[in-house]
Amino acid sequence: MDKMWAGRFEKALDKQADDFNSSIHFDSKMYKQDIRGSLEHALMLTTCGILNQTEYEKINEGLNSILDDLDSGALAFDMDAEDIHMFVEAELTKRIGDYGKKLHTARSRNDQVALDLRLYMRDEANKIINLLCELVCVVKDKAKENQDAIMPGYTHLQRAQPITFAHHLLAYCMMLLRDITRVQDALKRMNYSPLGSCALAGTTYPTNRDMVAKNLGFDGVCMNSIDGVSDRDYCIELEGAFSTIMMHLSRFSEEIILWSSWEFKFVELDDSYTTGSSIMPQKKNPDMAELVRGKTGRVYGDLMATLTMLKGIPLAYNKDMQEDKEAIFDATETVIKCLEVFIPMVKTMTPIKGNMYKAAGKGFINATDLADYLTKKGMPFRSAYKIVGTIVAECIRNDITLDQMSLEAYKKHSDLFENDLYEEISLESCVAKRISKGSTGYDSVKEQIAYVEEQLK
Repeated sequence: MDKMWAGRFEKALDKQADDFNSSIHFDSKMYKQDIRGSLEHALMLTTCGILNQTEYEKINEGLNSILDDLDSGALAFDMDAEDIHMFVEAELTKRIGDYGKKLHTARSRNDQVALDLRLYMRDEANKIINLLCELVCVVKDKAKENQDAIMPGYTHLQRAQPITFAHHLLAYCMMLLRDITRVQDALKRMNYSPLGSCALAGTTYPTNRDMVAKNLGFDGVCMNSIDGVSDRDYCIELEGAFSTIMMHLSRFSEEIILWSSWEFKFVELDDSYTTGSSIMPQKKNPDMAELVRGKTGRVYGDLMATLTMLKGIPLAYNKDMQEDKEAIFDATETVIKCLEVFIPMVKTMTPIKGNMYKAAGKGFINATDLADYLTKKGMPFRSAYKIVGTIVAECIRNDITLDQMSLEAYKKHSDLFENDLYEEISLESCVAKRISKGSTGYDSVKEQIAYVEEQLK
């Protein structure tokens, strides 16, 4: 295929260099956006009197036929083309003749690729937002079903205080809701059209950039043509948001991996989302959760690759920027694939409430409530803290729990202890007494569920 930029050159591009330079094998995924942008560009050129009606109709018909054939598989991408833009233009010219050569008037591949990438990422980011909403809904529903399931809450991976499984799950809902807003914020800043910036300096033709921007659903145009073709901040912002999403999924995965182990056995994963061992017949491995955890580093790498690629580039467009697409495409596809498997994995996960409750009964996680018991009777908290610490040490020596210690033994430490202490340190009471906003208390958890449901609307 002849290069669209042929004319200045006396020699053909070396084959190895040509392959190295080509991006069609990965930017072909933007064909819908490329054709959509070209259709609106052609309409604008016609409205501004730069193309006549016949030229527009031929171009419009040709582009739509290419789109239909690519969608149906009747047309294959030519891997000898330099990029998706050159492929579409060459195919259009093949179909409608010289009319096709007029389409590129008043634009450059520099602003064309910037447009395509924004359109593509807008579409993909909205897919991710929808998947995040679905995951929040699934986690919220799982929390709603398990408001009475008491489990140990942890700090430093040590049993700390009793909480409900619902409260723990709702923490992930809050993280994921923030993830949604992060992607939405990035979309707001990227939703400006670079088309019409041309190579870097704009055009001498009387174009209407605002018309194209409006028709393509943008909030306006990039106000500086140099910035229009060289800006990839939106890739960095989206990759940053995607990295945070993956970090949250990875933390959740880590807990699911722990919870499904025999050491915890708080949950049972559905067979559909686990694998076995080739040598150990008893194994049920949480491979999907482990893969999500592993793929997190991949998305981090995509962010670092883009940041590093951009850090030393002078204005305006440079070929280095071709490297933006594989990184942002990989990050996007990884997040989508992880969410698509994570949603049903959580949905089909079965909590084992009995094991959670049993674990909550150990580790002296009601010790804070015992100290609060003394404090409510007038003892300074630090004094109560020290007494309870001494009691816990005594229980450990005697291999008993706080509720198994006799009242007589308690009174040796303080006369403030009475029979009502046992009710105060029961797991149910420990949870129910947490009445502060956002706490693990039953009313607070109901309020959190209502908040999540309101946000999802």
